[in-house]
Amino acid sequence: MKVIILCGGVGTRLKEETEFRPKPMVYVGDKPIIWHIMKMYSHYGFNEFILALGYKAEYIKEFFLNQKAFTSDFTLETANYKTTYHLKNRQDKEIDNFKITFVDTGLETMVGERILLCKKYIPSEDELFCVTYGDGVADINIASLVRFHKNKGKIGTITGVHPRSKYGLVETDKNSTVKKFTEKPVLNSWTNGGFMVFDKRIFDYINPSEMEHLALKRLVKKDQLTLYKHHGFWFAIDTYKELEDLNKIWNAGNSPWKVW
Repeated sequence: MKVIILCGGVGTRLKEETEFRPKPMVYVGDKPIIWHIMKMYSHYGFNEFILALGYKAEYIKEFFLNQKAFTSDFTLETANYKTTYHLKNRQDKEIDNFKITFVDTGLETMVGERILLCKKYIPSEDELFCVTYGDGVADINIASLVRFHKNKGKIGTITGVHPRSKYGLVETDKNSTVKKFTEKPVLNSWTNGGFMVFDKRIFDYINPSEMEHLALKRLVKKDQLTLYKHHGFWFAIDTYKELEDLNKIWNAGNSPWKVW
């Protein structure tokens, strides 16, 4: 099953980083967040990826094209630039098992159309495919998500997560006396966490030059969208502060999404 990762946006609210690189290439630890996402999927047996590229696409291409040099000893003959890679000496933990199709989907393209442009790289025999954004991680069981989708028999499934408030909340008693401050609590409502599964009928609901949300709303009108409720860890990077917070979690050695 193919996994489309949406990598084309500019990420303007993270301009401290995205001025120089695409958002999926911001680093969590010593690897870009897109690598973390791919490792999550690969752990559950989904290792064929379609990267929908746009802004600064060359950074993503160069990272994966150069991985052999980054993870291997090699001998370079500078007279003719003949390179011999000593692949047998690599440690198993350094070897990723990814099959990646890089698709340039344009700089200003809306997300819905980026998905449409990846359609031709989904084999005819594949009925289902996954879609996710290139800026979020979770300890979600991808295999369980796919099974849930198959059991429901609908066109699409999105993963529901509890968002965290961007603001601290104030609790008062009946006399309007402040009793408690709660710093950015997790909310009870659900939001789309970005880990999605579709069958190919979704392409009939996506129009060019529009966001993917409109296609999801069309599915809702047809009772063809289900929600997989994820109660565990979920974190998406939208600001530099959130990138710092995710790196603190990683550096502390307790990274819930590190299932590999």
